[in-house]
Amino acid sequence: MGLTGNTATRLLALNGLDVLPNSAVSVEGTVVGLVWSGQRVAVLAPSGSQVLSGFEGESSATGDRTLLLGPMSPANLDALRELMPWMRPRPLGTRMSAGFGDRLGLATQGHVRALRAAGGDLAPIFAQQSIREMERTGRSPREVLDDATWGAFAEGWQEGFGADADHLKTAQDVDACVAAGYSFFTFDPGEYVDDGAETAGASALRAALEDLPWQNLEDVQADLKRRDLDDTFEAEGHEVSFDDLSLALAAVKYGAAVAHVARLYRHLQSAMGDKDFEVEVSVDETESPTTHAQHVYIATELGRLGLRWVSLPPRYVGRFEKGVDYIGDVTEFEEDIEVHAAIARTVSPDGPYKLSLHSGSDKFSVYPAFVRQTRGLAHLKTAGTSYLEALRTVAALDPDLFREIYDFARGRYEEDRASYHVSARTDRTPGVVGDAQLPALLGTFDAREILHVTFGSVLKEARFRNRLLGLLREHPEHYAAGLERHFLRHLEPFANGGTP
Repeated sequence: MGLTGNTATRLLALNGLDVLPNSAVSVEGTVVGLVWSGQRVAVLAPSGSQVLSGFEGESSATGDRTLLLGPMSPANLDALRELMPWMRPRPLGTRMSAGFGDRLGLATQGHVRALRAAGGDLAPIFAQQSIREMERTGRSPREVLDDATWGAFAEGWQEGFGADADHLKTAQDVDACVAAGYSFFTFDPGEYVDDGAETAGASALRAALEDLPWQNLEDVQADLKRRDLDDTFEAEGHEVSFDDLSLALAAVKYGAAVAHVARLYRHLQSAMGDKDFEVEVSVDETESPTTHAQHVYIATELGRLGLRWVSLPPRYVGRFEKGVDYIGDVTEFEEDIEVHAAIARTVSPDGPYKLSLHSGSDKFSVYPAFVRQTRGLAHLKTAGTSYLEALRTVAALDPDLFREIYDFARGRYEEDRASYHVSARTDRTPGVVGDAQLPALLGTFDAREILHVTFGSVLKEARFRNRLLGLLREHPEHYAAGLERHFLRHLEPFANGGTP
């Protein structure tokens, strides 16, 4: 790779450039770095180098070298990826990992710093966004990936990262994220999960079983029963078995979802061609928990259909609401996940897969148990907490803007909460908040959820979006420092093997 760090920074500084020190790197005789003031990329290459042909910008001679200064554009980022392949997202396998959703495109520097400070061997997914979140923030899959990549470049991250196209529901969603260059694809078949099966009677379950999309499942009811009925699955000392009703319940609840995932998976295989990718199958956004038997059903059916996946989040016991700690009995959670983790290590003939913790932001009380029981086969997925830390920066630097956002969010909450599992109430939040009370407000359950789920409405308002982004760009160190502090609390239990 050649020169890095101080040497590369000095070469660019000779040309009067205020380059971010961590970004400067020399590759095959070419020095590159980010000039943060002015949002430019600097490329210093030997005169006549073909490397420069891939970049756009203004060139000038400096001794026997040519200096190009160009915008932080998609074309220049593509050229950097050609020069430095570690800037392309890649599959991470079953390494313990963490996903860092960023709704504003400015948080990755803080995420990188927290990851480094935590230590351990956590593999990062710096670009992570659901299609729903992209629509609400007005960003494209490519913009989400590029913003995260620029942030990783700014901090000099060269250890590789993933890019998660989160909560994909349609083939069109898949295509958009394949075209943008994502490496990790999370399928969300929640609309095909039949939550009503949990309260259905025996006759209703048997009738619903008849109506499953057996052709799409490439199966018939008799074969399902022959495979699973009265069989006992053993997972590291835990026994999971089906009788007639529990098998019918599992199939009715999740059968159509399995068929939908198979359709998306095969579409993805075709779209990716010979490119490497990995898949997560998400069944967490349902009202009722996924039983251990239902987990076995999902995994064995996916395997029978030829799918391979790297992680899976069942719907665990308790409640995982947005931006707040776990709601429920932590001991019960650990007992539940102990069996889920054993299943994940043993059920697939292709080898173990990770359990994933969705809505994982701020679930501090369950991180140790999650890491212990998964034995490191774990993936943490966060998103909204980075936006809340952005609002914390706003509260510190422009309290009046924060109060405007807060008042607007309280007015939008009842409508915006419809697509989330949350329980905050506006009547439990103060209408008037003084400057001294703002930090404490951002630590309260109701205010956090209200601010969390109204992000899309806030960002669609130009009067908020422009001032919010402008403030964060003007004070990047304040935001990055806040993110580093906050995410250390998330990452340290993972880096420390479950020790708080």
